Amino acid sequence: MIAVLAGGVGAARFLAGLVEVVAPSSVVAVVNTGDDTRLHGLHISPDLDTVTYTLAGEHNAELGWGLAGETWTVMAALERLGAPTWFRLGDRDLATHLYRTGRLAEGAPLSTVTAEIARAFGVEVRLLPMSDDPVRTRLELADGPEVEFQEYFVRLRHAVAVRSVRFAGAEEARPAPGVLEALEEADAVVIAPSNPVVSIGPILALEPVSAVLARRRACVVAISPIVAGAALKGPAARLLAELTGDSSAEAVARRYSAVAGAFVLDERDAALAGRVGALGLRPVVAETVMGAPGVAAGLARAALDAVGVATSR
Repeated sequence: MIAVLAGGVGAARFLAGLVEVVAPSSVVAVVNTGDDTRLHGLHISPDLDTVTYTLAGEHNAELGWGLAGETWTVMAALERLGAPTWFRLGDRDLATHLYRTGRLAEGAPLSTVTAEIARAFGVEVRLLPMSDDPVRTRLELADGPEVEFQEYFVRLRHAVAVRSVRFAGAEEARPAPGVLEALEEADAVVIAPSNPVVSIGPILALEPVSAVLARRRACVVAISPIVAGAALKGPAARLLAELTGDSSAEAVARRYSAVAGAFVLDERDAALAGRVGALGLRPVVAETVMGAPGVAAGLARAALDAVGVATSR
């Protein structure tokens, strides 16, 4: 069994490649819920949905979020009424949020609802929210107040400087049922190429999760989302620079050195391999930019090989 710590688009692309080289039923994805928010009375889980839609082959590749073939009738009607529409929700996507919100109101935990949604979309990978308890990523702006993640990422378009990041509720939150078991029993744990601060950070903020990974770090491999000092998507590089003064792949490796035994960095960062090794991680150089067909599958093979796990396809 392979366990993957997953954020949004980068993790979803990696998982799509992973299921080309191992059986989907052998994969457990532990997905960030620090990005979850509530809008129009609905519980929205952006990372869970991005992973679900991508694995189902229905992700909106043009927008980078939501479902393919969307229409926007509800958003247009809300805009006419004067409701905030900076967080765009397509009509098909809204059905997912309506279902989730209704089931949560009935008392079902998020992990149960996530499994129901994944099953409805025909996803064979087992998807687990990191926790059924609320954990929310909050960012203190350098010249402003503390804001929730979606306000920073979407409304402000992550174009503002950040002073600090915290994960509200993480100290009290418990890993969702099945999370610790998956991490304990997995042949390999992969930290996907997601934003290390706001996608993987909330998962590692759950102390039982980071404790298991630290104990099993020889089986853990992390993949850098930073290539030649830049993030392919999103604010990972900018956040690293603002919070640590370093936006390199080495800075990512430093964040994972306590919980991972191997680290995959892109070919363009091969010169950093020695410095990654000095951090106590086994460096692996591979193509990590998952734009062309087959790259994600090749990256999955390289990651698993780094911890001695053979692929089955």
